Amino acid sequence: MNKIKMHVHRGDVVRALSGADADGKKTGKVLKVYPSKGRVLVEGFNFVKKHLRKSQDNPNGGIVTKEAPMAASKLVVVTRGSKKMDKE
Repeated sequence: MNKIKMHVHRGDVVRALSGADADGKKTGKVLKVYPSKGRVLVEGFNFVKKHLRKSQDNPNGGIVTKEAPMAASKLVVVTRGSKKMDKE
């Protein structure tokens, strides 16, 4: 099992280099890293619409906007997160 090295880590504050979120001022915190896929989930970036089927929890169904993982190569680190992360 090889460990895949990435330039972004959970807790880092990042900025997008390209794509819809690359306006230059927008930053977000890395919530989760998927090294095997080379993707990162960033707070406030890459929103997608997900259609929900009718269920007991959601009786009307509907459309939900949520964050999706984006390519780590499109991100640059602005501020490193602390080494001592809180367990969630």
